[in-house]
Amino acid sequence: MKKRNVNEVLLQGNEAVAEGALRAGCRFFAGYPITPATEIAEIMSVKLPRLDGTFIQMEDEIASLGAVIGASLTGTKSMTATSGPGFSLMQENLGFACIAEVPCVLVNVMRGGPSTGLPTYPAQGDVMQARWGTHGDHPMIALCASTVRECFDLTIKAFNLSERFRNPVILLLDEVVAHMREKVTLPEEGLVEIFDRVKPKVPPEWYIPYEDTPAGVPPMASFGEGYRYHVTGLTHDVRGFPTSRPDEIGPFIARLFRKISQRFPEIQMGEVDQVDGADITVIAYGSVARSAKRAVRDARERGIKAGFVKLTTIWPFMKSVVEPVLKTSKVVLVPEMNMGQISREVKRVNQGYTRVVTLNKVDGTIITPEEILDRIIEVA
Repeated sequence: MKKRNVNEVLLQGNEAVAEGALRAGCRFFAGYPITPATEIAEIMSVKLPRLDGTFIQMEDEIASLGAVIGASLTGTKSMTATSGPGFSLMQENLGFACIAEVPCVLVNVMRGGPSTGLPTYPAQGDVMQARWGTHGDHPMIALCASTVRECFDLTIKAFNLSERFRNPVILLLDEVVAHMREKVTLPEEGLVEIFDRVKPKVPPEWYIPYEDTPAGVPPMASFGEGYRYHVTGLTHDVRGFPTSRPDEIGPFIARLFRKISQRFPEIQMGEVDQVDGADITVIAYGSVARSAKRAVRDARERGIKAGFVKLTTIWPFMKSVVEPVLKTSKVVLVPEMNMGQISREVKRVNQGYTRVVTLNKVDGTIITPEEILDRIIEVA
Protein backbone atom coordinates (compact mmCIF):
# COMPACT_ATOMS: atom_id res chain seq x y z
CA MET A 1 0.00 0.00 0.00
CA LYS A 2 1.35 3.38 -1.03
CA LYS A 3 2.12 5.62 1.92
CA ARG A 4 0.58 9.06 1.90
CA ASN A 5 2.93 12.02 1.97
CA VAL A 6 2.51 13.54 5.44
CA ASN A 7 2.61 16.99 3.84
CA GLU A 8 -0.19 16.11 1.43
CA VAL A 9 -3.43 17.65 2.69
CA LEU A 10 -6.88 18.60 1.48
CA LEU A 11 -7.25 22.33 2.03
CA GLN A 12 -9.72 25.07 1.33
CA GLY A 13 -8.31 28.26 -0.18
CA ASN A 14 -8.94 30.26 2.99
CA GLU A 15 -7.33 27.52 5.08
CA ALA A 16 -4.27 27.65 2.82
CA VAL A 17 -4.02 31.41 3.35
CA ALA A 18 -3.98 30.91 7.12
CA GLU A 19 -1.37 28.14 6.87
CA GLY A 20 0.78 30.29 4.61
CA ALA A 21 0.56 33.25 6.98
CA LEU A 22 1.65 31.17 9.95
CA ARG A 23 4.49 29.64 7.94
CA ALA A 24 5.60 33.14 6.90
CA GLY A 25 5.93 34.12 10.55
CA CYS A 26 2.67 36.03 11.04
CA ARG A 27 2.05 36.37 14.76
CA PHE A 28 -0.67 39.03 14.86
CA PHE A 29 -4.10 39.07 13.24
CA ALA A 30 -6.81 41.67 13.75
CA GLY A 31 -10.04 41.49 11.81
CA TYR A 32 -13.80 41.41 11.71
CA PRO A 33 -15.89 38.48 10.44
CA ILE A 34 -17.13 38.87 6.88
CA THR A 35 -18.25 36.44 4.19
CA PRO A 36 -16.44 34.93 2.29
CA ALA A 37 -13.21 35.53 4.26
CA THR A 38 -14.28 34.53 7.78
CA GLU A 39 -12.55 31.13 7.79
CA ILE A 40 -9.16 32.86 7.71
CA ALA A 41 -9.93 34.69 10.95
CA GLU A 42 -11.43 31.57 12.53
CA ILE A 43 -8.30 29.52 11.87
CA MET A 44 -5.97 32.26 13.03
CA SER A 45 -7.97 32.67 16.24
CA VAL A 46 -7.27 29.02 17.08
CA LYS A 47 -3.70 28.63 15.86
CA LEU A 48 -2.05 31.95 16.70
CA PRO A 49 -2.30 31.56 20.52
CA ARG A 50 -0.59 28.16 20.21
CA LEU A 51 2.39 29.94 18.63
CA ASP A 52 2.48 32.75 21.21
CA GLY A 53 0.78 34.98 18.66
CA THR A 54 -2.17 37.30 19.12
CA PHE A 55 -5.63 37.29 17.55
CA ILE A 56 -8.04 40.17 18.14
CA GLN A 57 -11.56 40.53 16.78
CA MET A 58 -11.93 44.28 16.41
CA GLU A 59 -15.08 46.41 16.39
CA ASP A 60 -14.77 47.07 12.66
CA GLU A 61 -12.40 46.87 9.70
CA ILE A 62 -11.05 50.40 10.18
CA ALA A 63 -9.81 49.50 13.63
CA SER A 64 -8.58 46.13 12.38
CA LEU A 65 -6.04 47.60 9.99
CA GLY A 66 -5.08 50.21 12.58
CA ALA A 67 -4.23 47.43 15.02
CA VAL A 68 -2.29 45.57 12.33
CA ILE A 69 -0.21 48.69 11.61
CA GLY A 70 0.49 49.17 15.31
CA ALA A 71 1.57 45.56 15.74
CA SER A 72 3.83 45.76 12.71
CA LEU A 73 5.58 48.83 14.12
CA THR A 74 6.64 46.67 17.07
CA GLY A 75 8.33 44.25 14.66
CA THR A 76 5.54 41.67 14.53
CA LYS A 77 4.50 40.29 11.15
CA SER A 78 0.82 41.19 10.94
CA MET A 79 -2.18 40.70 8.67
CA THR A 80 -5.91 41.06 8.30
CA ALA A 81 -8.50 39.48 6.00
CA THR A 82 -11.76 40.88 4.70
CA SER A 83 -14.05 41.23 1.71
CA GLY A 84 -15.35 44.16 -0.35
CA PRO A 85 -17.28 46.22 2.23
CA GLY A 86 -14.55 45.77 4.83
CA PHE A 87 -11.85 46.51 2.27
CA SER A 88 -13.59 49.80 1.56
CA LEU A 89 -13.46 50.71 5.24
CA MET A 90 -9.75 49.93 5.40
CA GLN A 91 -8.71 52.39 2.71
CA GLU A 92 -7.81 55.31 4.99
CA ASN A 93 -5.50 53.19 7.11
CA LEU A 94 -4.13 51.56 3.98
CA GLY A 95 -2.96 55.01 2.90
CA PHE A 96 -1.41 55.52 6.33
CA ALA A 97 0.53 52.25 5.94
CA CYS A 98 1.75 53.40 2.52
CA ILE A 99 3.05 56.79 3.63
CA ALA A 100 4.47 55.52 6.93
CA GLU A 101 6.00 52.53 5.10
CA VAL A 102 4.62 49.92 7.47
CA PRO A 103 4.78 46.29 6.28
CA CYS A 104 1.49 44.39 6.52
CA VAL A 105 -0.66 42.00 4.50
CA LEU A 106 -4.33 42.52 3.58
CA VAL A 107 -6.27 39.58 2.17
CA ASN A 108 -9.38 40.60 0.24
CA VAL A 109 -11.69 37.76 -0.76
CA MET A 110 -13.72 39.43 -3.49
CA ARG A 111 -17.50 39.06 -3.68
CA GLY A 112 -20.26 40.72 -5.67
CA GLY A 113 -20.84 44.42 -5.13
CA PRO A 114 -21.15 47.36 -4.82
CA SER A 115 -22.10 47.79 -1.16
CA THR A 116 -23.15 44.53 0.52
CA GLY A 117 -23.90 43.17 -2.94
CA LEU A 118 -23.67 39.39 -3.17
CA PRO A 119 -21.98 38.16 0.03
CA THR A 120 -21.75 34.49 -0.98
CA TYR A 121 -21.03 34.81 -4.71
CA PRO A 122 -17.76 35.40 -6.57
CA ALA A 123 -16.65 38.55 -8.34
CA GLN A 124 -13.49 40.38 -9.34
CA GLY A 125 -14.75 43.90 -8.86
CA ASP A 126 -12.06 45.08 -6.39
CA VAL A 127 -9.12 45.04 -8.79
CA MET A 128 -8.98 48.78 -9.38
CA GLN A 129 -9.78 49.45 -5.73
CA ALA A 130 -6.70 47.43 -4.80
CA ARG A 131 -4.61 49.87 -6.82
CA TRP A 132 -6.38 53.18 -6.31
CA GLY A 133 -8.74 52.71 -3.36
CA THR A 134 -6.79 54.92 -1.02
CA HIS A 135 -6.22 58.50 -2.12
CA GLY A 136 -3.04 60.17 -3.29
CA ASP A 137 -0.10 58.97 -5.36
CA HIS A 138 1.31 55.77 -3.92
CA PRO A 139 2.79 52.48 -5.12
CA MET A 140 0.91 49.26 -4.48
CA ILE A 141 1.65 45.57 -4.69
CA ALA A 142 -1.32 43.24 -5.25
CA LEU A 143 -1.22 39.52 -5.97
CA CYS A 144 -4.07 37.23 -7.04
CA ALA A 145 -4.40 33.48 -6.40
CA SER A 146 -6.14 31.01 -8.71
CA THR A 147 -5.39 27.72 -6.91
CA VAL A 148 -5.35 26.52 -3.32
CA ARG A 149 -1.59 25.98 -3.48
CA GLU A 150 -1.20 29.55 -4.71
CA CYS A 151 -3.21 30.72 -1.70
CA PHE A 152 -0.49 29.20 0.47
CA ASP A 153 2.48 30.30 -1.63
CA LEU A 154 1.26 33.82 -2.38
CA THR A 155 0.46 34.53 1.26
CA ILE A 156 4.09 33.77 2.08
CA LYS A 157 5.16 35.83 -0.94
CA ALA A 158 2.96 38.71 0.21
CA PHE A 159 4.67 38.77 3.61
CA ASN A 160 8.12 38.58 2.02
CA LEU A 161 7.39 41.43 -0.39
CA SER A 162 5.85 43.51 2.37
CA GLU A 163 8.89 43.08 4.58
CA ARG A 164 11.36 43.61 1.74
CA PHE A 165 9.79 46.81 0.43
CA ARG A 166 8.26 48.23 3.63
CA ASN A 167 4.91 48.41 1.89
CA PRO A 168 1.45 46.97 2.47
CA VAL A 169 0.73 44.05 0.14
CA ILE A 170 -2.76 43.00 -0.94
CA LEU A 171 -3.63 39.40 -1.71
CA LEU A 172 -6.78 39.08 -3.80
CA LEU A 173 -8.87 35.93 -3.88
CA ASP A 174 -12.38 35.48 -5.15
CA GLU A 175 -15.07 33.46 -3.42
CA VAL A 176 -14.53 30.44 -5.69
CA VAL A 177 -10.84 30.11 -4.88
CA ALA A 178 -11.40 30.89 -1.19
CA HIS A 179 -13.94 28.12 -0.71
CA MET A 180 -12.80 25.43 -3.13
CA ARG A 181 -10.82 22.46 -1.84
CA GLU A 182 -7.81 20.89 -3.52
CA LYS A 183 -5.19 18.36 -2.55
CA VAL A 184 -1.89 20.15 -2.03
CA THR A 185 1.55 19.08 -0.91
CA LEU A 186 2.98 21.65 1.45
CA PRO A 187 6.75 22.16 1.59
CA GLU A 188 8.84 21.23 4.60
CA GLU A 189 9.31 24.01 7.15
CA GLY A 190 12.93 24.64 6.28
CA LEU A 191 12.27 24.79 2.54
CA VAL A 192 10.12 27.92 2.62
CA GLU A 193 11.92 31.16 1.81
CA ILE A 194 11.24 33.75 4.49
CA PHE A 195 12.34 37.38 4.37
CA ASP A 196 12.48 39.56 7.47
CA ARG A 197 12.68 43.34 7.37
CA VAL A 198 16.10 44.92 7.44
CA LYS A 199 16.98 46.34 10.86
CA PRO A 200 19.25 49.35 11.46
CA LYS A 201 22.89 48.63 12.22
CA VAL A 202 23.59 52.00 13.80
CA PRO A 203 22.97 53.10 17.39
CA PRO A 204 19.62 54.78 18.15
CA GLU A 205 21.07 58.29 18.17
CA TRP A 206 22.34 57.85 14.60
CA TYR A 207 19.18 56.25 13.21
CA ILE A 208 17.37 58.05 10.36
CA PRO A 209 14.03 56.22 9.95
CA TYR A 210 13.19 57.39 6.44
CA GLU A 211 16.60 57.89 4.89
CA ASP A 212 17.12 57.21 1.21
CA THR A 213 19.11 54.12 0.28
CA PRO A 214 20.17 52.61 -3.06
CA ALA A 215 17.22 50.21 -2.80
CA GLY A 216 14.90 53.01 -1.70
CA VAL A 217 13.95 51.03 1.40
CA PRO A 218 15.16 52.39 4.76
CA PRO A 219 16.04 49.95 7.56
CA MET A 220 13.14 49.65 9.99
CA ALA A 221 13.60 49.71 13.74
CA SER A 222 10.97 48.15 15.96
CA PHE A 223 9.30 50.06 18.75
CA GLY A 224 10.49 48.70 22.06
CA GLU A 225 14.07 48.06 20.91
CA GLY A 226 15.45 51.41 22.07
CA TYR A 227 14.83 53.27 18.82
CA ARG A 228 12.42 56.20 19.01
CA TYR A 229 11.06 57.86 15.89
CA HIS A 230 8.01 59.74 14.72
CA VAL A 231 5.29 58.02 12.66
CA THR A 232 2.69 60.16 10.93
CA GLY A 233 0.23 60.14 8.07
CA LEU A 234 1.46 63.57 7.05
CA THR A 235 4.13 63.94 4.40
CA HIS A 236 7.33 63.83 6.39
CA ASP A 237 11.06 64.38 6.24
CA VAL A 238 13.73 61.71 6.64
CA ARG A 239 13.29 61.78 10.43
CA GLY A 240 9.54 61.26 10.23
CA PHE A 241 8.46 64.79 11.14
CA PRO A 242 5.81 66.62 9.05
CA THR A 243 7.15 68.85 6.32
CA SER A 244 5.76 71.18 3.66
CA ARG A 245 9.07 71.79 1.94
CA PRO A 246 8.93 70.91 -1.77
CA ASP A 247 12.60 69.87 -1.76
CA GLU A 248 11.74 67.20 0.84
CA ILE A 249 8.28 66.17 -0.38
CA GLY A 250 9.24 65.50 -4.00
CA PRO A 251 12.18 63.18 -3.24
CA PHE A 252 10.15 61.36 -0.58
CA ILE A 253 7.22 60.50 -2.88
CA ALA A 254 9.65 59.66 -5.70
CA ARG A 255 11.43 57.22 -3.39
CA LEU A 256 8.17 55.48 -2.49
CA PHE A 257 7.66 54.74 -6.17
CA ARG A 258 11.30 53.99 -6.95
CA LYS A 259 11.62 51.29 -4.30
CA ILE A 260 8.92 49.35 -6.18
CA SER A 261 9.58 50.29 -9.81
CA GLN A 262 13.28 49.40 -9.82
CA ARG A 263 12.55 45.87 -8.53
CA PHE A 264 9.71 44.79 -10.84
CA PRO A 265 11.34 41.39 -11.64
CA GLU A 266 11.15 40.43 -7.95
CA ILE A 267 7.46 41.34 -7.77
CA GLN A 268 5.87 40.36 -11.05
CA MET A 269 4.76 36.74 -11.42
CA GLY A 270 2.55 34.94 -13.87
CA GLU A 271 2.17 32.02 -16.24
CA VAL A 272 2.62 32.12 -20.01
CA ASP A 273 1.68 29.15 -22.19
CA GLN A 274 1.69 28.64 -25.96
CA VAL A 275 1.75 32.34 -26.83
CA ASP A 276 4.42 31.95 -29.51
CA GLY A 277 2.60 31.92 -32.82
CA ALA A 278 -0.81 32.25 -31.15
CA ASP A 279 -3.52 33.96 -33.20
CA ILE A 280 -5.57 34.62 -30.07
CA THR A 281 -4.27 34.94 -26.52
CA VAL A 282 -6.44 34.85 -23.39
CA ILE A 283 -5.32 36.96 -20.43
CA ALA A 284 -6.99 36.05 -17.13
CA TYR A 285 -6.50 35.93 -13.35
CA GLY A 286 -8.06 34.37 -10.26
CA SER A 287 -10.64 31.62 -10.70
CA VAL A 288 -11.31 32.79 -14.27
CA ALA A 289 -7.73 31.79 -15.16
CA ARG A 290 -8.67 28.18 -14.42
CA SER A 291 -11.53 28.32 -16.92
CA ALA A 292 -9.37 30.18 -19.42
CA LYS A 293 -6.58 27.60 -19.29
CA ARG A 294 -9.04 24.80 -20.05
CA ALA A 295 -10.69 26.81 -22.81
CA VAL A 296 -7.32 27.44 -24.48
CA ARG A 297 -6.54 23.74 -24.38
CA ASP A 298 -9.91 22.92 -25.94
CA ALA A 299 -9.37 25.58 -28.59
CA ARG A 300 -6.01 24.05 -29.49
CA GLU A 301 -7.70 20.67 -29.91
CA ARG A 302 -10.03 22.34 -32.42
CA GLY A 303 -7.09 23.65 -34.41
CA ILE A 304 -7.28 27.23 -33.13
CA LYS A 305 -3.86 28.71 -32.33
CA ALA A 306 -4.67 29.95 -28.83
CA GLY A 307 -2.32 31.07 -26.07
CA PHE A 308 -2.75 31.75 -22.38
CA VAL A 309 -1.40 34.35 -19.92
CA LYS A 310 -2.23 34.22 -16.21
CA LEU A 311 -1.59 37.36 -14.19
CA THR A 312 -0.50 36.38 -10.69
CA THR A 313 0.80 39.86 -9.94
CA ILE A 314 -2.02 42.30 -10.63
CA TRP A 315 -0.20 45.45 -9.48
CA PRO A 316 2.25 46.68 -10.61
CA PHE A 317 0.61 45.79 -13.91
CA MET A 318 2.68 43.31 -15.90
CA LYS A 319 3.28 45.41 -19.00
CA SER A 320 6.51 43.54 -19.76
CA VAL A 321 4.53 40.29 -20.18
CA VAL A 322 1.39 41.68 -21.79
CA GLU A 323 2.98 43.99 -24.36
CA PRO A 324 4.82 41.27 -26.34
CA VAL A 325 1.60 39.27 -26.55
CA LEU A 326 -0.25 42.29 -27.89
CA LYS A 327 2.41 42.69 -30.56
CA THR A 328 2.21 39.09 -31.80
CA SER A 329 -1.45 38.03 -31.36
CA LYS A 330 -4.18 38.91 -33.84
CA VAL A 331 -6.71 39.07 -31.00
CA VAL A 332 -6.40 39.27 -27.20
CA LEU A 333 -9.36 38.16 -25.06
CA VAL A 334 -9.71 39.28 -21.43
CA PRO A 335 -12.44 37.42 -19.49
CA GLU A 336 -13.17 38.70 -15.97
CA MET A 337 -15.96 38.84 -13.41
CA ASN A 338 -16.41 42.59 -13.59
CA MET A 339 -17.25 45.14 -16.25
CA GLY A 340 -13.70 45.31 -17.55
CA GLN A 341 -11.09 46.42 -15.02
CA ILE A 342 -7.96 44.59 -16.17
CA SER A 343 -9.06 44.81 -19.80
CA ARG A 344 -8.77 48.58 -19.46
CA GLU A 345 -5.12 48.15 -18.47
CA VAL A 346 -4.56 45.81 -21.41
CA LYS A 347 -6.10 48.37 -23.75
CA ARG A 348 -3.95 51.10 -22.24
CA VAL A 349 -0.81 49.12 -23.03
CA ASN A 350 -2.13 48.02 -26.43
CA GLN A 351 -1.69 51.32 -28.30
CA GLY A 352 -3.17 49.86 -31.47
CA TYR A 353 -1.03 46.72 -31.67
CA THR A 354 -3.99 44.37 -31.94
CA ARG A 355 -7.69 43.90 -31.20
CA VAL A 356 -8.63 43.54 -27.54
CA VAL A 357 -12.01 41.94 -26.78
CA THR A 358 -13.67 41.13 -23.47
CA LEU A 359 -15.96 38.65 -21.78
CA ASN A 360 -17.58 40.10 -18.68
CA LYS A 361 -19.98 38.65 -16.09
CA VAL A 362 -21.31 40.41 -13.00
CA ASP A 363 -24.27 38.18 -12.10
CA GLY A 364 -22.57 36.17 -9.35
CA THR A 365 -21.85 33.15 -11.54
CA ILE A 366 -18.45 31.94 -12.68
CA ILE A 367 -17.17 32.27 -16.21
CA THR A 368 -17.03 28.71 -17.53
CA PRO A 369 -14.51 27.18 -19.96
CA GLU A 370 -17.35 26.70 -22.44
CA GLU A 371 -18.20 30.41 -22.37
CA ILE A 372 -14.59 31.37 -22.97
CA LEU A 373 -14.24 28.79 -25.76
CA ASP A 374 -17.38 30.12 -27.45
CA ARG A 375 -15.93 33.63 -27.30
CA ILE A 376 -12.61 32.39 -28.69
CA ILE A 377 -14.38 30.76 -31.64
CA GLU A 378 -16.45 33.90 -32.18
CA VAL A 379 -13.53 36.34 -32.36
CA ALA A 380 -10.62 34.20 -33.58
